[in-house]
Amino acid sequence: MHESLDDLTAAYMADRGFPIDVRIPSDLRYIERVVEIVTRTCVALSFSARACNLLVPVALTEALSNAIIYGNQEDVTKAVRVRALIIERALVLEVVDEGIGFEFDSCLHDPTDPLHLDREDGRGLFLMTRLMDRVERFSDGGNVVRLTLRQS
Repeated sequence: MHESLDDLTAAYMADRGFPIDVRIPSDLRYIERVVEIVTRTCVALSFSARACNLLVPVALTEALSNAIIYGNQEDVTKAVRVRALIIERALVLEVVDEGIGFEFDSCLHDPTDPLHLDREDGRGLFLMTRLMDRVERFSDGGNVVRLTLRQS
């Protein structure tokens, strides 16, 4: 059903990494390996150490976690697709789930606001918007979150 991530890592690193197009089951155990693949490729493409070691891994981990937990309800029969490519000196990451969707604006709140300190939701999206240059949500036969980080 799904290629092993070891096979994927070898294939992408052999091809200099981009574009990346990976499908994984909705299982949190796959997140670390997908993030590792993207991070290694960022390093190979000379993105800054900050981008490769902090910005991309944290934002991508949050996007994948949201897709698996909230989008696909941790249903391992559903897939999450991760696409990564370089467009005009920017890293563009798309995370696609098979869920029913969410309202971007209603989920985006400042978790440091005293009114929101007790809420468990919204921290991941908040982090993504602070770490990446652009965060978009749209629908394409599923849910897509697009993260963009310009190369400095």
